[in-house]
Amino acid sequence: MNYLKLFALVSLIILSSFSKPHEEKLIWLSWDEGYQKAVKNKKILLVDTYTEWCGWCKRMDRDTYTNAEVIKKINDYFIPVKFNPEIKNVVYKLDDQSLTPQQLYSQLSRGESTGYPTVYYIFTNKKSVFIDAGYKAPADFLKILDMAIEESKK
Repeated sequence: MNYLKLFALVSLIILSSFSKPHEEKLIWLSWDEGYQKAVKNKKILLVDTYTEWCGWCKRMDRDTYTNAEVIKKINDYFIPVKFNPEIKNVVYKLDDQSLTPQQLYSQLSRGESTGYPTVYYIFTNKKSVFIDAGYKAPADFLKILDMAIEESKK
């Protein structure tokens, strides 16, 4: 019987050595949860603005937001939020305001049409926003994340 237990233990150790290592992933928050968390933790709020019909948004989800370096950097320095301004019957909180998705989008974009995808970097400690419109491959996106991190330190 002891040999059977030993065999089971050795088998378990060998099989576990073939499993994938723990991979980090992005946990996208809602606007209300993410905004409050960014303010509380004094982190940059990264708002990925998308629509369901946007092909470039889907490509950025597939190519950029699955990149291990991008995931690590976002998890270390940012609070990530997904925001679809075309969703109906939702109210978002921004400090003491209650906003529709279209009103929030207008505030983020400063009334300009930026297209999709657009990433808004909100520096909650400064009450300022950096806008980056369009699809970004992982290497280009990492450069922008680095710029946002440096800006937050000023």
